[in-house]
Amino acid sequence: MTPPHAEFTDDHTPLAYFITFRTYGSWLHGDVRGSVDRQHNVYGTPYLPPNKLREQYERCLLKQPPVRLRMKQRRKVEEAVYDTCKKRKWNLWVVNARTNHVHSVVTAGGDPEIVLNAFKANATRMMREAGLWKSKYSPWVKRGSKIWLWTQQELMAAIDYVLYDQGP
Repeated sequence: MTPPHAEFTDDHTPLAYFITFRTYGSWLHGDVRGSVDRQHNVYGTPYLPPNKLREQYERCLLKQPPVRLRMKQRRKVEEAVYDTCKKRKWNLWVVNARTNHVHSVVTAGGDPEIVLNAFKANATRMMREAGLWKSKYSPWVKRGSKIWLWTQQELMAAIDYVLYDQGP
């Protein structure tokens, strides 16, 4: 029999967080991939269906063109996530910056919202300092995904996803 602590910690502290944040304008409501909005955001329910009119409307509301990270920007974002974890003494398991989103798995005490915001702020600052981001606006959407990983199996699956299931 597996001891209870091996599968679930009873102190309400997850083993890690799986943090994902998207670039600005890269996935609008109405997109063919589906989306979630304030009225349709219950866990486990389907995404909103594609809607070209809504997507066009959302595109008209953008304050800047959709952001697509180039290679140098992606490397700087990964460096910023690593740097943030080092300074705050968080354990970074893995980070993968893509053209339109960033995945990371991190063990950090406290609120995952703080982790998410620290990653985005430091990534923006470091890109600006390197001359890789000149817009007065943020390259990121306002929110992000924060999944709590409670078991070794969830942790390993998230790491595997970030490392091997993102394509070339």
